[in-house]
Amino acid sequence: MVCSSGLLAVLLMILESTRPGLPSPLRPICDLRVLDRFIKEARDTEATMRGCREGCSLGEPLAVPLTSVDFAVWEKKDFAEQAREVQAGLWLLGQAIGSARASVTNTALHSLIDSSSRNIHSIGQVLHSLNIQEYTPSTGLSGGEDTWHVSTVSELFQVQTNFLRGKVRLLLSTAPACNRDGS
Repeated sequence: MVCSSGLLAVLLMILESTRPGLPSPLRPICDLRVLDRFIKEARDTEATMRGCREGCSLGEPLAVPLTSVDFAVWEKKDFAEQAREVQAGLWLLGQAIGSARASVTNTALHSLIDSSSRNIHSIGQVLHSLNIQEYTPSTGLSGGEDTWHVSTVSELFQVQTNFLRGKVRLLLSTAPACNRDGS
């Protein structure tokens, strides 16, 4: 039980895509069922948190990515812009989850927070398999209109679920590495 089922799914996809005995580059992970597994884990965590009454507040509000998608605007962006937005959102979620871990004293929540952190990391690995560059924050960025704030762990998990179901799914469903003809 040390390995989350989401991470196990990614590892299985990676192992399936390599040929025994032949060195080959990491093949893109294009099966949306892998993402569905991460979404299911996030939903399960979110559902577990709905009844949280004690120890669920955060010491201070945390910045998280906006999860709403204006499809007309999204479709006008090229894939690189969409990928940057998703990677920046995953980075911001990772930062918020890390801050939540540090501020929550309820040890039962630590397990859920750790699982969410692994979930975000694994999705980053899926994006890496699609040759999507990892987000590196620049010193002058404030995030401003692309973020909002949550004040409970429950809200944080809800944002994670919605972000995966929305922007991450949209990005993966149109990834050029997954939409090649003749494969």
